Amino acid sequence: MSITVRTLTATEAAASIPALTDLFQDALESGAALGFMLPVAPGELQAYWQEVTEAVAAGNRVLLVAEAQGRLLGTAQLDLATKNNGLHRAEVCKVMVHRQARRQGIGRRLMQAVEEAARQHQRTTLILDTRQHDPSEQLYQSAGYVAGGTIPDFARSSSGELHATVIYYKLLS
Repeated sequence: MSITVRTLTATEAAASIPALTDLFQDALESGAALGFMLPVAPGELQAYWQEVTEAVAAGNRVLLVAEAQGRLLGTAQLDLATKNNGLHRAEVCKVMVHRQARRQGIGRRLMQAVEEAARQHQRTTLILDTRQHDPSEQLYQSAGYVAGGTIPDFARSSSGELHATVIYYKLLS
C-alpha cells in the first residue's frame, strides 16, 4: 500500500471534514485521549474540524493527512504559536491513525512531515502532550522527543477516567 502524507489547504480541509470526523470517531472509540469524551454530541467533531479549517485559513495551523488509495488513514496538526515571543515554537497536536492502519509507520511518517512543516515555518521548538503509558509515547521518544514532565490527573480519556499526561519537546536543528 502506497501511503501519501500531505498538507491540506483550508479548502481541502473543509472538503475532508466528513473523513476527518470518521477518523476522529474511530480514534475515540479505540480509547484515544484527544480532548473529547464518548459519547460525542452530534455535530461536535464536525464543529471541531471547522475550527481547524478556519485556523488553517488564518495561517495559524498546519493540517497534515496520511492517505492511501483515496482513504484517509491518519492526521496530525501543527499549531503555530502567534505570540511575538513564541514565533520559534509550535505545538504538535491531534496525531491519530485509524486503528485498522496502525503499526505500519503512518504515525512516524506524520511526525516527520510535522517536523518538515515546522522547519518551513521557521519553528525550532516543538511541544506536545500525550497520555502517560500510551503507545504514542514510544513513537515520540523514538522520534527524538524528550519528556519534560508529567502532570497527574491532567485529562479525562474518552471513557471519562482521569489520566496523567507527559509533556514532550523537541528542538529542531
